[in-house]
Amino acid sequence: MTTRRDPALDARLVAVAETLADAARRVTLEHFRRGDLTADSKEADRFDPVTVADRAAEDAMRALLAELRPEDGILGEERGQHQGTSGLTWVLDPIDGTRAYLSGTPTWGVLIGLTDADGPVLGIIDQPYIGERFIGAPGVARLSGPQGAAPLRTRAPRPLAEAIIFTTFPEVGTPEEGTAFHRLARRCKLVRYGMDCYAYGLVAAGQIDLVVEAGLQSYDIVAPIAVIEAAGGIVTDWKGRPAHNGGRVIAAANAAVHAEALALLSQVSDP
Repeated sequence: MTTRRDPALDARLVAVAETLADAARRVTLEHFRRGDLTADSKEADRFDPVTVADRAAEDAMRALLAELRPEDGILGEERGQHQGTSGLTWVLDPIDGTRAYLSGTPTWGVLIGLTDADGPVLGIIDQPYIGERFIGAPGVARLSGPQGAAPLRTRAPRPLAEAIIFTTFPEVGTPEEGTAFHRLARRCKLVRYGMDCYAYGLVAAGQIDLVVEAGLQSYDIVAPIAVIEAAGGIVTDWKGRPAHNGGRVIAAANAAVHAEALALLSQVSDP
């Protein structure tokens, strides 16, 4: 099934995605910057937090999908996978950047993606506290927020020496992956850390040139791919292959900066 060829269906799916984002926005804001918010860790050897807000936001979105799109599949970070029959799967990360959420910084976000047999169909990156929503879908590349609505468009090509690059963790991933990232970052004008999914929104909005990450899951990247590609950018893995299954990711504003980044990162062997 390919929704890209049915504009009416595409519009309905965008409306459903916005309904999910509205619900997750309400739930996450109920708990954000609450002094009594606590977190469990998903892993024993490192702090990988999950909160009541993560679980409640995903539950709210799943309840809506059961009502609005019961034939679709769901893949969520907190509640796992539900097989559908329509050929479409909603990919949900209720809070991307739980560490930021716990810290009270407004750089976390709700990620809502939709895939078909060809890959990402649409995506939303929603930042509830700021009130910004980045939407990418067939024929749609839009930002709405405190300054109103505006089209999304990625940056025009510029030399790598003028580029701004982001990643979430300075270590990036394995030592080999970290070495490769910093080799690239040294060639860029400005390097920033710790923005989680918000950095992908900045690529789509034409503010920055690159986001490079490793160790991602599908729910981390499906929505950003749809948003960035709708805005004119490129997202692949470090070998130039599709990235919607996660792993190592290059999100680039344009083909020129993507090619320069790929030349430096593709030397890393596959895991």
